[in-house]
Amino acid sequence: MVRPSISSASNAIMTIVFLLPITSTAEEHHAPPKAPTCTAVGTLVRLPELPEASGIAASKRSPGRFWAVNDTGDPVLVALDSTGTVIGRVRVPGAKLEDWEAVAVGPCSGGSCIYIGDIGDNHAHRRYITIYRIPEPADPSGVPEHTDVFRARYPDGPNDAETLLVTPAGEVVIVTKGDTGPVGLYRLPSNARTGDTVTLQPIGKPRDTRKARADERITDGAVSPSGAWVALRTNTAILLYRVDDLMSGDWREASRVSVRALDEPQGEGVAFGDETSVVLVGEGGGRSRGGTFGRLRCTL
Repeated sequence: MVRPSISSASNAIMTIVFLLPITSTAEEHHAPPKAPTCTAVGTLVRLPELPEASGIAASKRSPGRFWAVNDTGDPVLVALDSTGTVIGRVRVPGAKLEDWEAVAVGPCSGGSCIYIGDIGDNHAHRRYITIYRIPEPADPSGVPEHTDVFRARYPDGPNDAETLLVTPAGEVVIVTKGDTGPVGLYRLPSNARTGDTVTLQPIGKPRDTRKARADERITDGAVSPSGAWVALRTNTAILLYRVDDLMSGDWREASRVSVRALDEPQGEGVAFGDETSVVLVGEGGGRSRGGTFGRLRCTL
């Protein structure tokens, strides 16, 4: 059995560059965050190829490549280059698509695997959610060798979620959205086996005691390549947490960056390109209009 490592509506891809204050000492680790400043680079362009983009993750095998998913349609991963151009498609064998909301790339026994979160549940009625795992193809249109399937249920009843994180240690973590209950963290048990249905393990307490406001709902997340940072996004902001803090249930934000200036119709996905860049995907305002692609440079 391969230990499941875990961490990931429409068309917009934005790239954000953060010069993150990666620290190494205890004193620096707890230094108060500086106020971020961001500058847009270039102009927004349309990206019509992903009409229902809901999540994005950076490749571990091919720097500069990203894997994106639609939340409806066929069970297919879409490969993008760093400009948002579609360079390939990978059909996930044996997978179904109920509501794909997240994708992440993380370690597995074969090296690097792609994890796909069929975890959306707008009405909080699903008996279980599904996580698919495939070995990451070297070819952007490659054929996966096999598909591992993990099914899980929440200990406190169904929840809507759009965020799947895979840590460098191989933990798979789900962050609930906050629209059907409080925003919370749940871990897939390390002994979960493909084909089984397991109960997720809560991490600490929920962020709040009630449902989140619309502009505070979590639509995606990603772990930085160094494993030092977690970025969670809402429709309007990127929330940065230190991994050690968040994975212990500490919801203290290290920093927050507004993305309102990008004017996304509906922000959905986020991924670290490297330790200083972040890619965003979101809705583009309808199939006929397509999505948008843009970049920011930020310093924290």
